[in-house]
Amino acid sequence: MCEHIEDFHRTVLMLGALALYAEMPGADDVFIDTIGPSLAASLPEPAPGVFPPGYDPNYPGGL
Repeated sequence: MCEHIEDFHRTVLMLGALALYAEMPGADDVFIDTIGPSLAASLPEPAPGVFPPGYDPNYPGGL
């Protein structure tokens, strides 16, 4: 797997873990508010083939 795809998947997994952590009792809201946008901003463009042909992220429903 190319490094670009691995970076994309790794960042998505970290965002998912942060979302799960945010739902836990006692989660640190300052940490979440600081790290969440930074992770999202670092999300690389998905590699070709990650989404189906014709997918448009700017269109409701993607297609």
